[in-house]
Amino acid sequence: MYRYDEFDHAFVKARTAEFADQVDRRLAGDLTEDQFKPLRLMNGVYLQLHAYMLRIAIPYGTLSSKQLRMLAHIARTYDKGYGHFTTRQNLQFNWPALGDIPQILEDLASVEMHALQTSGNCIRNVTADHFAGAAADEVADPRPYAEILRQWSSVHPEFSFLPRKFKIAVTGAERDRAAIQVHDIGLHLKRNEAGELGFAVYVGGGQGRTPMVAKKVRDFLPEADLLTYSTAILRVYNLNGRRDNKYKARIKILVHETGTEELTRQIEAEFAEIRNGELKLPQADIDAIERYFAPPELPARPHSDDVRDPAFVSWLAHNVNPHRSPDYASVTISLKGIGEVPGDASDAQMDAIADLAEELAFDEIRVSHEQNLILPHVARADLKTVYDRLAGIGLATANAGLVTDIIACPGLDYCALANARSISVAQEISTRFGSQSRQEEIGELKLKISGCINACGHHHVGHIGILGVEKKGTELYQITLGGSGDENTSIGEIVGRGFTAGEITDAIETVVDTYLAHRTDRQETFLAAYRRLGAAPFKHALYGAEAKAA
Repeated sequence: MYRYDEFDHAFVKARTAEFADQVDRRLAGDLTEDQFKPLRLMNGVYLQLHAYMLRIAIPYGTLSSKQLRMLAHIARTYDKGYGHFTTRQNLQFNWPALGDIPQILEDLASVEMHALQTSGNCIRNVTADHFAGAAADEVADPRPYAEILRQWSSVHPEFSFLPRKFKIAVTGAERDRAAIQVHDIGLHLKRNEAGELGFAVYVGGGQGRTPMVAKKVRDFLPEADLLTYSTAILRVYNLNGRRDNKYKARIKILVHETGTEELTRQIEAEFAEIRNGELKLPQADIDAIERYFAPPELPARPHSDDVRDPAFVSWLAHNVNPHRSPDYASVTISLKGIGEVPGDASDAQMDAIADLAEELAFDEIRVSHEQNLILPHVARADLKTVYDRLAGIGLATANAGLVTDIIACPGLDYCALANARSISVAQEISTRFGSQSRQEEIGELKLKISGCINACGHHHVGHIGILGVEKKGTELYQITLGGSGDENTSIGEIVGRGFTAGEITDAIETVVDTYLAHRTDRQETFLAAYRRLGAAPFKHALYGAEAKAA
């Protein structure tokens, strides 16, 4: 895990002190809210419906036990006893008092954390595969490159005021668990025929008002050119991105309006100008960063899985991922208990997970973009112990990748931009499908909910997506089908008119029942069945004669 150097410590300390002065001036009335807004956003502070919200950066989703305990302390001391893990691998506190935020930032700095660049028109938290460094199918650990990008992009003088926010994701396996094709830049770490490491580069993906799948602009970029090529992309965007209309300011719109071929030509031209400059990464620097991410020593641990407990067997099947070492596994801690708020963890749960990580998982925790936590290195011999301890804190739900493993944004319960509630819908659907046997009968199904078109719940790439909209004062929910955020990314199709809050769970059940009635066998997943069948049978089941007339 990366450790701060002297620059990091000094920089974060100075920014924390600067923001403390700005908060004092705001509380004293010397700054208006309009004057304060750009200052607070630079430090991850939002003003939501009922209170300020603080978004904390967790670079590439990697935490130590000490850092997770600090998050628990902040939740307990300054908030309402919980935190909300997000689809950007960050954590949000929804109820801090503005006057307490400078102290929260000092507490974070004491464990090498901060809230910088979690908001604003800058390069946001760089995300990565949550199984990075552990996955059996990994070509190489993508986190060293995410860290290189983090260092390069932090308060970058040229890219701190972009046309709009900018998001980068990196994956190191053929199975994309970082959703790189719905990012402004997506990087797929791979080896060429000569065995050299490099990246396939995707540009212009995104969700929100105009969802688009990124275009591949380079099939193989040598690792030494990572920062140079990223700079070339950002320069083309910074120069040509729309600044007259925030809805058309993302790089995906530039790709669409300019065309992939022409935009690639411009990127390559800029890259040719700077490729031999100071941004070229020396191998020694790459090696130095990689040493921070050296995997733990994993002693051989003979094991035999205890299969007498059916609940444990289900948990093994759904929440345990293969590890590069056969005696170990990666454990998904579902923050999607049946009927619970997706992505929330209490201070006590965070403390308990930190203890587990310290004692049985080499002191490391990951945050997934699916709003769960991961213990990446657990001896298979310890899995029953881990399961029992998670069960003791209400976090042993065996539903990773199943219909109740729902991604949901905070929605209208918190967010000033939302049109509809997300949390209550997620809770009701989770309760409806909560039976373990029913979930396992349905199989893999990713359901994602957003409370507005900004798509913080990633509904566009849900196998089933739900979008909250408002019409004449009524909260309605549109259904999209067929989305996916993996290596075969697709944007879901809106199937028809929206449903009220009282109707939406029944509608989702209708969609699921239609899939079960039409699948070829239990091995055909919902997404595979939808891609084979198309939307017609689902529309007919949802809307009947209305769908036929349309």
